[in-house]
Amino acid sequence: MGTLTGQQIADAGLTGWVYLPGGLHTRIATGSFAAGLALANRIGAAAEEQGHHPDVDLRYPHVDVRLTSHDAGGVTERDVRLARDISAFAAEAGHALQGTSRAVIELALDSPDHHEVIDFYTATLGYRAQDDEVRDPAEALPPVWFQQSGSEEPRQRWHLDVWVDPSQVQPRIDAALAAGGRLVDDGAAPSFWVLADAQGNRICLCTWQERA
Repeated sequence: MGTLTGQQIADAGLTGWVYLPGGLHTRIATGSFAAGLALANRIGAAAEEQGHHPDVDLRYPHVDVRLTSHDAGGVTERDVRLARDISAFAAEAGHALQGTSRAVIELALDSPDHHEVIDFYTATLGYRAQDDEVRDPAEALPPVWFQQSGSEEPRQRWHLDVWVDPSQVQPRIDAALAAGGRLVDDGAAPSFWVLADAQGNRICLCTWQERA
């Protein structure tokens, strides 16, 4: 089964779901732990019937869900189908989907030679190396990836990549500017925007748009 592109996922019209790195994401406002547990159990039963393995994070007062096809390495029609089922379960129980509140954070280290340090971060974080990044084997903690940089000083070594739904970019930029930040570069928009705080520390707002 082939993976879907970001545009194909958007065209599927999944209300309340967002496409972020790692899969389809949503947050379901259940209002109580007991209601969340009941929903999680129903999701689990449906997933077993379909031979699927979603990530379900039960909290008070919400349930976070991530859907991805591990065997395909991305989002497939199987994930879209289960997302529709989960949306129906939530609607039947009177729960609202708040997908746009979800975000994924990645840590990026600007390095002139990441090969010199990648083993260090693999060891200290207890991660595993995967291509030019290191990842938590349980996929519970943010990944760290390495970006080629110069060696001139002073320079910022770390920055955050914050992946959000495209609808959330402008509100976050507006809030950042109101908080004393500035827009550094929008030349790669709508893939990502570079912002900086009042001290010059940078952060990127990223979306799935116009990516391979």
